[in-house]
Amino acid sequence: MDEQNNIDKSKETAEDKMVNEAFQHLLDSYLTTRHRKKVDLITKAFNFAKQAHKGVRRLSGEPYIMHPIAVAQIACSEMGLGSTSISAALLHDVVEDTDYTVEDIENIFGHKIAQIVDGLTKISGGIFGEQASAQAENFKKLLLTMSDDIRVILIKICDRLHNMRTLASQPANKQYKIAGETLYIYAPLANRLGLNKIKTELENLSFKFEHPEEYKAIEDQLADTQASRDSLFADFTTPIREALDKMGLEYQIKARVKSPYSIWNKMQNKHVTFDQIYDILAVRIIFKPKKREEEVNECFNIYVAISQIYKSHPDRLRDWVNHPKANGYQALHVTLMSKQGRWIEVQIRSDRMDEIAEQGFAAHWKYKEGEEIVEDDGELNNWLRTIKEILDDPQPDAMDFLDAIKLNLFASEIFVFTPKGEIKTMPAGCTALDFAFQIHTFLGSHCIGAKVNHKLVPLSHKLQSGDQVEILTSNSQHVQPSWINFASTAKAKAKIQAILRRDAREIQKKGEEILNEFLGKHSLEVNSSIIDKLCDYHEVKNPEALFRALGNKNIILGDKDIDEINGKKKQNIAGTLRKFVPFVGKEKKKNAEEKQPNYFIVKEGFNRKKPIYITDENIGQFIFPTCCHPIPGDDALGFIDGKNRIEIHKRSCPVAAKLKSSYGNRILDAKWDMHRQLFFDATIEIKGIDRIGILNEVTQVLSEELNVNIHKITISCDEGIFDGSLELRIHDRDDVRNIIDKLKKINGIQEITQIV
Repeated sequence: MDEQNNIDKSKETAEDKMVNEAFQHLLDSYLTTRHRKKVDLITKAFNFAKQAHKGVRRLSGEPYIMHPIAVAQIACSEMGLGSTSISAALLHDVVEDTDYTVEDIENIFGHKIAQIVDGLTKISGGIFGEQASAQAENFKKLLLTMSDDIRVILIKICDRLHNMRTLASQPANKQYKIAGETLYIYAPLANRLGLNKIKTELENLSFKFEHPEEYKAIEDQLADTQASRDSLFADFTTPIREALDKMGLEYQIKARVKSPYSIWNKMQNKHVTFDQIYDILAVRIIFKPKKREEEVNECFNIYVAISQIYKSHPDRLRDWVNHPKANGYQALHVTLMSKQGRWIEVQIRSDRMDEIAEQGFAAHWKYKEGEEIVEDDGELNNWLRTIKEILDDPQPDAMDFLDAIKLNLFASEIFVFTPKGEIKTMPAGCTALDFAFQIHTFLGSHCIGAKVNHKLVPLSHKLQSGDQVEILTSNSQHVQPSWINFASTAKAKAKIQAILRRDAREIQKKGEEILNEFLGKHSLEVNSSIIDKLCDYHEVKNPEALFRALGNKNIILGDKDIDEINGKKKQNIAGTLRKFVPFVGKEKKKNAEEKQPNYFIVKEGFNRKKPIYITDENIGQFIFPTCCHPIPGDDALGFIDGKNRIEIHKRSCPVAAKLKSSYGNRILDAKWDMHRQLFFDATIEIKGIDRIGILNEVTQVLSEELNVNIHKITISCDEGIFDGSLELRIHDRDDVRNIIDKLKKINGIQEITQIV
């Protein structure tokens, strides 16, 4: 017994030592920052959280307090936040996981920390609840809270980053849910707040857990090509260093290597291999300006100096110095032709710009006493204002709301000028209509067209960077339902939907009045029985649709309606057919029942943590939606649909991305256990230089060497270049890889792409 106590004590001592060392590291990091030193407040928060979480462990087995310390460490070292944020990070799970309340936190640590902890508690448990509607409500809470104090979302991002770093201890289905949620919401949020380093890590970790083999393959390829990249970097930067030294600048030059996730994303979107990606290496010049007010001029001086050494690409100069991105990012991007014949992007930025690029808005927030934020971040406030406008109008569909927010999170930006020459930042791909709503709702809702660069264009015209736009309006113009198809910004879509819903409510009200008046003339009163009869008679699905049809004059009430209400039925054609041919419908139904697949149904008590195995025998029990065509060998997951059946998706499928972040508790780990008995469809596209006999070689490789079943071949040739599409029957993903490797060896074939 004594021996056991000694073991427990030594374990306790080792754990205490680990916890205290982690906290000391946090304090040491904090003391090196430029913040006002409030060590007592942070220590008090640590001791309180340590006591509150005593005895609780994480799934990894370590004491729970290690998580809040890690989150506080990220807030301090990787975001540059101060004592209020660090203390709130240490306390962020106390209210949710223990008996302490927000009032307790306020009494001990004051209003500001309590407000942040309260915001974090409201949006805890991942952003999302059990259903999509709950998820959107939580997301609204998150954004509303964020508008009060941006530090809530910053600490939430720190929390998610630590959860992603320790995701290995979670079961696979939970990993896909959390990774999917991270890619769908948190990485775009981090990007929008200018947290470039954190955004990249979140994307990479999500990629690593969702596609471990592809992640490792890209990591290995990056390692294999490291030496050639180092050599290219050294040769390219040597003359640049000489030029900068002559200018007497204090500077450093860094190599920036594209992240595995970015490489994989480009491989997927452009259908290229690792070897065909030429912008893996970029060069970053970070200089210390001689005078702070001269930093913009110095960026251009460096650009002039290096473009005398290398030829610059005329279409790839990006001036984010004079026109910063909405997330505060500033830099001058130029693409130069190296002596090895490769285009290399060079990013020129001052030390201040570099700090903002890495740490985001937090790097240039100014804090008063007590770490109060000075609200001088115009772009950030504009973004928060847009979100508040969207939140002010209740959205009927939860997923629409999330998609609307995502439109703004992901958008890259263009610059558009008003007739008076003011610059407006707009998302790329936006239309004249979006621009009208961006300026004012009245302007948008009465917009009839626009003049872009003094030429008349329709509302659907897509704007380019540098366009000057004048909106033309008419008081007789009203919002049209078709507008929703070419509006692309969250603000415009939200306003159009709100106006259409308001108009629909007015039409519905008018329809109700028409019905009341009509029935009154026939001494009848409106009741649910009469409405149901009229809905059936006019074949509309619900009372609202009936009222809208009446309001729009699509249905005109008459004597036949009174006959219908009084039970004097007039048979419609479908009814007549059913009367004389009673077996037609039943026969159809019977056949449909015979063809109905025997799907696996998830019962209560089903273990969702264990993987499901797809075999040759049970494959017919799962649903394979058309969105992504998974085949054996693809990274797959299962999703329990509304009828408790299981859908199989690729983990990279865009539909699955939404499911992971909306219905995370219904995600299952899916594994293939196939034995090459069944065939699946695959399409391979080939492109190359035409020559006599090339088609013959392609078919020989497929049918003779690989014994592949060719379903269909389509080839077209234009001016010596051919395009081909091969529809094949294969067993699994390995077959596809094997076919592509063999086809690559045929002389003349330049590009091979596997289409989903």
